[in-house]
Amino acid sequence: MVHALLAQERLTLADLGGVAFGAGPGSFTGLRIACGVAQGLALGAGLLVVGVSTLEAMAETARVSHGAVKVIATLDARMGEVYIAAYEYRTDRWQVVSEPQALEPTDVPVPEVGGWTGVGAGFAAYPELAARLGPALSACLEHVTPEAAAIGALALPRFAAGDAVLPRQATPLYVRQRVALTAAERAAGQRL
Repeated sequence: MVHALLAQERLTLADLGGVAFGAGPGSFTGLRIACGVAQGLALGAGLLVVGVSTLEAMAETARVSHGAVKVIATLDARMGEVYIAAYEYRTDRWQVVSEPQALEPTDVPVPEVGGWTGVGAGFAAYPELAARLGPALSACLEHVTPEAAAIGALALPRFAAGDAVLPRQATPLYVRQRVALTAAERAAGQRL
């Protein structure tokens, strides 16, 4: 698909300035695949790599398609949790208000000031999240996803600023480091 798209535009990988990918948070397997594909493409073409937060890409998608400038972005993290972060668009770029994290919907802090746009599948998976954040939300857009165009738009200034890395240095953004217990831990009754 990558080569077909490049051929359509009469480009090769070597014509690109770098490779950007959705770094996460998200599913472990999906993040590893995205990072691995970006690393492989970049390594083969001698390019640098930039990873972009999936949640920030959702904020950018909401800004471009809905004019949102204060965004609480969510994804269903499974296991009764959401991946969540908050961003505010100021001076032509997103500022992180709350770093990406995995939380139970009931543990998500409610912003003191309103005017936020909630986006993403976390709101669809956990309706109680929208109810909890209700006073702070001006809109809730469950259908917003991280789009490739948003990842590209967010990556461009990072490439220009020299924030790109060698392919071997690219890493996914994991906010939940542990998702399983060992057999001994389960036998001892431990829970995550």
